[in-house]
Amino acid sequence: MFNNNLPLIVIIGRTNVGKSTLFNRLVESNQAIVSPIENTTRDFNYNIINWRYNDFQLIDSAGVSDTFDLNKKIDKNISGLDEINQKAQKQVYELIKKADLLFFVVDNKDGVLPEDRNIINFLKKRNYQNKTFLIVNKVDDFKQRSEASQFNKLSLGEPILISSATGSGLGDLLDLTINFFKDNKKIKIKESKEEDRERINLCIIGKPNVGKSSLLNSFLGYERAIVSDIPHTTRESQNSEIIYKDKIINIIDTAGISRKGLKTKGLEKYGIIKSKQSLKKADIVLLMLDINDLLTKQDARLVEEITDLGKSFIIVANKWDLIEDRNTKKWTREINIRLPFILWAPILFISAKTGEKTNKIFDLVLKINESRKKKLSDTTLDRFLNKMIKIHKPSKGRGIKHPRIFSLKQVWDNPPRFEVKIGSQEDLHDSYLRFLENRLRENFDFVGTPVRVSVKKNKKIHGQRE
Repeated sequence: MFNNNLPLIVIIGRTNVGKSTLFNRLVESNQAIVSPIENTTRDFNYNIINWRYNDFQLIDSAGVSDTFDLNKKIDKNISGLDEINQKAQKQVYELIKKADLLFFVVDNKDGVLPEDRNIINFLKKRNYQNKTFLIVNKVDDFKQRSEASQFNKLSLGEPILISSATGSGLGDLLDLTINFFKDNKKIKIKESKEEDRERINLCIIGKPNVGKSSLLNSFLGYERAIVSDIPHTTRESQNSEIIYKDKIINIIDTAGISRKGLKTKGLEKYGIIKSKQSLKKADIVLLMLDINDLLTKQDARLVEEITDLGKSFIIVANKWDLIEDRNTKKWTREINIRLPFILWAPILFISAKTGEKTNKIFDLVLKINESRKKKLSDTTLDRFLNKMIKIHKPSKGRGIKHPRIFSLKQVWDNPPRFEVKIGSQEDLHDSYLRFLENRLRENFDFVGTPVRVSVKKNKKIHGQRE
């Protein structure tokens, strides 16, 4: 049954610590029966999972009983339920010996129990601790993370904190698993065409309850999008990879972000901090609005912070199905009033619930991705600059004369950055930089992308310009 070419992971632990829930979460199905009744899992559950283009065999084993010595032979004089349970325990023992890696699961809410210590003693006696991850389950909120420190004294390495119920921490667990197998030469780095493909990191943000997760579900069910074989394993920010028109789009669904939430204590603030960390990895941001409850000034300032990071934007006005007055010009004006610093961001009016116009988002994402990477030649920019100067003479900042612009060059892409060079004693007004930014966006179709133009002054050397 087992594939000798694939690493074998066996989930072990006493009963009711969440082993089957963890198994189901990792294989993305309800294959294992989950029940509060002890010894629900008697035979083992088996499946193959994939993480970062590597396959692993995963087994959910029966709960280890505190009354059974895994080294003891089966008593042939017993029958019925006792015999079944004893055989299940012996099966666990055989699986532990066969495993390349053990996921030893404990319950954070119960703390360290004698049954846990019994399993640890067995693992250490057999020198299996070197192939064991200590996984503390049911760490469901920020407060419970500190309570998990009690498991450090078990001397099985740094505990890995997860919540099988929510999926929190499972991505980190699988990353550690890959590192373990690579260090022990159980797997090699796979050469994969998909691995070499460009990834577009798309982050969904918005206030709580604007429909972010509904939009993600709509994406995953979209018939023209192929969901890749990478498990949709959730962390505090949920990641899902979708292949659309041969492009890999990594979708990050974050916790709701609000200024008010940042001022609170506990889990809400922790979730927002994680969301802002996820944003740093994003290329394009889907800013979701509830069309019935547009952003406040505080929320707008938060969006302005994100813009400063150089992220491209698509404004997604959700719950459009609930609006009677579907005047897009009117609603576009309302949104632009609240977000004047991203007037360049395209606006889509959608319904994540019904799927209305959600299919337009991916095409726009691909177009913006191309815009971010666009490179303009010096010759193209010279022609553009000469044309702009004829339309609008450079505005002076400080000083009494209009500055002379010697050149305009692109110094960066993804996102695009440009630089104008002026005289060492001259000053160019900020409004002219904004004029150039807007005209660059219009002339070269930098859709949904922040375009920045900065000033560089010529150096003066011995009375001469450099």
